[in-house]
Parts: sequence; structure tokens; C-alpha cells
Amino acid sequence: MTEGNFVDYVKLFISSGDGGKGSTHLHREKYVAKGGPDGGDGGRGGHVILRGNKNLWTLFHFKFKRHFKAGHGEAGGKQRSTGADGQDVYLEVPLGTVVKDTDTGEKILEITTDGEEKVLLEGGKGGRGNWHFKTSTNQTPRYAQPGIPGEERNVTFELKVLADVGLVGFPNAGKSTLLSVITSAKPKIADYEFTTLKPNLGIVQYRDFKSFVIADIPGIIEGAAEGKGLGHYFLRHIERNSTLLFLIPADSKDIVKEYGILLNELKKYNPELLDKQRLLAISKADMLDEELKREMEAELKSQLTDLDFVFISSVAGQGIQVLKDRLWEMLNEQPELT
Repeated sequence: MTEGNFVDYVKLFISSGDGGKGSTHLHREKYVAKGGPDGGDGGRGGHVILRGNKNLWTLFHFKFKRHFKAGHGEAGGKQRSTGADGQDVYLEVPLGTVVKDTDTGEKILEITTDGEEKVLLEGGKGGRGNWHFKTSTNQTPRYAQPGIPGEERNVTFELKVLADVGLVGFPNAGKSTLLSVITSAKPKIADYEFTTLKPNLGIVQYRDFKSFVIADIPGIIEGAAEGKGLGHYFLRHIERNSTLLFLIPADSKDIVKEYGILLNELKKYNPELLDKQRLLAISKADMLDEELKREMEAELKSQLTDLDFVFISSVAGQGIQVLKDRLWEMLNEQPELT
């Protein structure tokens, strides 16, 4: 999938179908000159329905078609026959899609399981035929109900990537490199900021054929929660992760300060993110000798008393299995989050 093909935010205009009108038919047949009313009901308008599809990873298929309209219900017929319902429109979306009203920002629904179907817009009801209105004083009513019009709505689809672990760090912290080492994913890697322009998902193969999913979220910068840089568009993906893995390189000027900045950006975006389990990985640890590593370890323990951390090197393969073990323990210490 190329960078341009990852679409996680689209605005659509959708409309459901109008209900069909009821019939005003009067019964006629040979030798029955004046039969009673037998006009049927109109069919309902088509719904707009969302359906979860686990094989979709992006909203790219909505990139070039933004308007969707369901079919109208057919009018009722003679002999009390009901008109056909309007054709429903099914919109297939990846798991983790959240639908909001574009005009009000209100959250309407979300899709999290494969095959799950939810009606986004209901079609209008069909009008009742004239036989419903027959009374003792009005034997041949010549009127019927019109169908109820369908609805129109501007909606926004937002995709929040579903993963067990979310990788959090500044641009060029080595997240893509780590992902390529511990999973079979092949993210784009280069030595400049914002190499990753889309979340990369990878499956970590653990012991005894067990596995978990990790997502490389594009780098956060200071001010990301206010929309600065690219971070604002991707912070929502972190909401789905049950565990957050912070990645800071060993050659950073101040590891504790960088961790604090990252944590603050998450807090400003959504304070609930701080309730998730957190682990700090110090990358590029192959640059450190044992003495320097011990000094750094003592300093981190004194300043980050409530945070567990591990030293790793994606290039040299140091600490990778320890990291996997620790993440697996953390994921299984708590119930799964949806």
C-alpha cells in the first residue's frame, strides 16, 4: 500500500430513499362495476447501512466517490399489493471506523467487528393504500398516503487503527526500524523526519504460536494535539491501543524530558490515554557501553519511578526478546479493550 493509498478520514454525503406512495385503486372486474378500494401500501425507501469488513485497512475506496443515495420505494398496486422496497446501499468499512455528523461533530456509531451491520440512515416509510381508509360512511375513499421522504446527512468517517500496542515517539526515533525487526511488516525507513505518513501495522510472532498486533503511529511533535505538524491527524489511532510503547533513542539529549513532552501531548489530546499501560524502550542501546548503560539506568529509575523501561537495539538485535516478553505480560495483565 503506498502512502497516498492510506486514507483514514473522509467526508461523505448520504441520503436514504423516499417511501413509495399508497395506491388509490378501486377494485374492478367483470360483473363488478363498483368494487371497494384495494390500493396497496407503498414500499419503504432504501436504507444506508454500514458493514464491517476485516479485509479492509483503509477508507481509500471512498476517495473518489463521496455521494451515496439509496433507492426509492415503489408505489402500491391493486389487490392490496405492496410496492417493492427501495434498494439499500451498503458501505463496507474497515474495523475501527467511527462515524460522526459533519455539521455537529456528534458521534453517531462505530464499527468494530467483522460482518457487523448498522443502519446509518433509515429509508422513508411507504404510504398506506386507500383500503386502510374505508369506513361505514366512506365506502370508496379515493385518497391514499404519500410516502415519507428519506433523510439526507453529511457524515465523516474516521478510522482508528485496531492494534494491541501503539508505538509512540518523535519523528526519526526508530519506530519503523523496530517494527520491521519484530514483525514481518516492511515500513518505509529513512533518516529524516516524517518518513512514516501512515500507521503501519505488524503482527509480532510470540512464543508457542501466539501473536499480538503492534502499530507504528507517525511521529508526534510538540503541539501535535493542537494540530501542529502531522501528529494531530494520527493521535486518534492511539486511542484503540491497550498498551503504549514509548520509543526514545539513547542518544537523546534528555530522555526524561522527551518522555514528558510525549506524555503531555497525549494528555492534551485525550486525558484517558494516560490510563493505558506504558512501557519505555530506549533504542540504539548498542551505542552505550555497560558503564554508561548502568548510569542511565540509575538515573531513569530515580526520575521515572512509576515507569518500566528496557534497553534495545533494533539493528544489533539487543533486548528484542525481552521487549516482546514484557509487552506480552502487559497485554495479558488486563482484559482486552475494544
